[in-house]
Amino acid sequence: MAQTRTEEFLMDLDEGMLAYFREMAHEMVTRFGISRAEAVARINWAYQGRKFGPYPDLMCHELPEYWDYGLYFKPNAGRLPDDDRDTGLCVWEVRPAPHRHSPAWTLEA
Repeated sequence: MAQTRTEEFLMDLDEGMLAYFREMAHEMVTRFGISRAEAVARINWAYQGRKFGPYPDLMCHELPEYWDYGLYFKPNAGRLPDDDRDTGLCVWEVRPAPHRHSPAWTLEA
């Protein structure tokens, strides 16, 4: 199956992995209340330049939202909020979004 680069993501992805990354962005928008542009920028910042196999790539052993916590929050003592569902998200420090002029921002804010 052919891999292509889209206008939104900076990685070459097949259709299945494209859907997986779009679901990651959707979950960040829904869970954390950020714009889709910021969610895509966070994904691009973390994964640009990485090679992914066809769907299901190894990262697909986890649901898309699993990766979102590490993209949005800074780890606290090596743990992320998904490790401790009893603690509210407000106690976690948000990781800064990529710099607004970085190439990770492929969508208008």
